Amino acid sequence: MKHWFKLSIITAALAIAPISTVAAQTADRDTRPTADNQKNDKPDIKITADIRKSIIDDKTLSTNAHNVKIITRGGAVTVRGRVNSDDERKSVISKAEEVAGHGNVTDELKLSAAKMKSSTN
Repeated sequence: MKHWFKLSIITAALAIAPISTVAAQTADRDTRPTADNQKNDKPDIKITADIRKSIIDDKTLSTNAHNVKIITRGGAVTVRGRVNSDDERKSVISKAEEVAGHGNVTDELKLSAAKMKSSTN
């Protein structure tokens, strides 16, 4: 009987929880595309694969650059991850734009922390 009473109190408390609290928690979530947002549409898969191939084929790029995340949704590409230099960032974005088209690529690349420290010395 005690457990039933506790469950009733918890259920009642949850039922009267302010909707604004739930909305605030939802608003705090990061809405940027992630790899699990990759669409399974054939054109999006092809765009992602073509960009990945172009990046991997460039042996001048670092392992960091080879491992950036590429997310394609409806032809719009987001490139996220770490690269070792601004030149690498430009190269990766250029390769993505060659495939997806200029204006269809969102650059969310960051300079590797180790490289940022050495460039400030």
